[in-house]
This record gives sequence, structure tokens and C-alpha cells, in this order.
Amino acid sequence: MKHYKLALVGVTGVVGRTALEVLKEFDLPIDEYTFFASSKSAGQKIKFKNQDYIIQELTDSSFDSGFDFAIFSAGGDTAKHFAPIAASKGCVVIDNSSAFRMDTEVPLVVPEVNPEAAFRHHGIIANPNCSTIQAVVPLKVMNDTCKIKRIVYSTYQAVSGAGKQALDDLKNNTCHKFPYPINNNCLPHIDVFLENGYTKEEMKMINETRKILGRPDLKITATTVRVPVENSHSESINVEFEQDFDLAEIIHRLQATKGIVVQDDVKNNVYPLAIKATGHNEVFVGRIRHDESVPYGLNFWCVADNIRKGAATNAVQILELLIKHDR
Repeated sequence: MKHYKLALVGVTGVVGRTALEVLKEFDLPIDEYTFFASSKSAGQKIKFKNQDYIIQELTDSSFDSGFDFAIFSAGGDTAKHFAPIAASKGCVVIDNSSAFRMDTEVPLVVPEVNPEAAFRHHGIIANPNCSTIQAVVPLKVMNDTCKIKRIVYSTYQAVSGAGKQALDDLKNNTCHKFPYPINNNCLPHIDVFLENGYTKEEMKMINETRKILGRPDLKITATTVRVPVENSHSESINVEFEQDFDLAEIIHRLQATKGIVVQDDVKNNVYPLAIKATGHNEVFVGRIRHDESVPYGLNFWCVADNIRKGAATNAVQILELLIKHDR
């Protein structure tokens, strides 16, 4: 079996550290790892698979030694500068930032949804936004069963999605990351507000969903909310179909889809919970029911670990896909 050389950029961040855990779990045929970070972390030691590594500073010459793949978890500015350099050296970059997601030349990939898109890369593959990833996994099943006409997103997003400073605000009841306290509060404000009144996060979900599902004209609206939960995003998703649908068939197809766990037994209070999803790689779906306000509507509740499936795990799954097909 062929073995590969992998670079992990941004290894000291929350997503980078989680990527290390996921890489251990997946145990891919990689026999050489190199870990990069900013100058302030360079020189530190990191233990991975019972081996000590020295974190290296990311520079313009970092990819000269030749890597097969790189996972970037270091922010948009870093990705914009260094990902094209890595790609020019023959390295395939899987980028967790928003830098390339809406670039028409860069595939935006969720392996359970559009794996074929990964093979159309030109050296860079984009990992979608965390809230989009978990939504499109069940939405793909539904759209394949009965064509979707419209989607309404309402999200309840965990503080970990905003980084360490945000987590500190939650734990210490401080207000450094957000404009208002997050402790005991809900903020309908994720990322910056745009001229149309939506936030950038809301438009990410709208545009990324259209690109991933290959439905550029799909009607979608979104309201994204930060809630005082440490980890795992929850989403209430309303779907309107083009025609009538069989609810039992949709539930059966969701249950049969790898990467989805259906938890839907309301008589026994069984439904997806953030505290149960944390630490898992799957998307959890429940509260699946008819929307009785429209002829062809459906509501469901969707929960996933935003650092794992919403970032690190999805990136490693893309890597696994490329290795499997040697692409």
C-alpha cells in the first residue's frame, strides 16, 4: 500500500488539535507528518502517535520538501497566502477557512453529500462552514428522495465555534469576544452584519448549501444564533418540497445513510442533544415531522459536534476519500 506525507497547518488551534485526534482514529496510510504553526508556537513539542514532533514555523518555503496533502486550520489570511504556494508544489490542500469556499474553481466538499466534487480539484479543496456541513448531510438524503423547494434555517450555535476567547467568556462570565455577554444569553449575531440585514454566517449557510447540493437557485433563508452551550451546534430546519412525500420513507433513508444517526422517539424523550453529540463524528437527526402549515413541509432537528464533523472530521474524511482513490 502506498504511504503518504501530510502537513497539518495550525496544529495548536482547537480544530488543529482535534484533527490530530481524528487522524489517530482514522489511522490512514500516512507515514510522515509535519506540523506547522505561527512563529510564536514554533519550536514547541507535540506528541502524536507515541512520537514527539517539533512544531515548525510556516514560511513560503515550508512546502519545498514535497507533501502529498495538507490540512489547513489556520484562518483565511493564512490560507489565501500559503495554500496556493502549497498547491503549486504538488500538494493537495484541504482548507478549513472560508477563503476559497465560494471560488468557482475550488470544490466545496462534504464526503457523504458530494464526494465526486473532490476529484475536480486544482490543488485546493474547501471544507464548508460548520453549520452548513451538518445540515447538508440529511438535506442531501431528503433532496434525493423528493426535490426540495425551500429551506428555512434557525441555528443554535455553540460558543466553541467562536474560539478560545469565546469559551473563556462563557466560563468566566466576561465579555471580550462578543458585543454582549453570552453567559445566560442568546445572540442573534454570528459574524458581521451585511447590507441586506443578514449576517455573514447566514449568507455562508445559504450560498454554501446551494453550491454543495448543486442547486444554485434553491430558495433558502437563515437566522443564526449563538447560544450559551460549550460545544455542538443544534439546528431547527424547515424544508418545503416540490411535491408530496412519504415521511416514513425519508426516515428510513436517513437511518440507512452512513454518517447519520436518527434519534426520534418522542414518547420516550429521545431526540438529539448537544451534550450527547460532542465527541462524535456523526450528524444526529430527530423531531422529524410534517409541517402542517404548508402542503409539502417537513421539520427536523439536527445536532453535530461543530469542531469534529463541522471541521476536523470532515477534513480528514476528504483526505481519506482522496487517499482511497489515490487522487
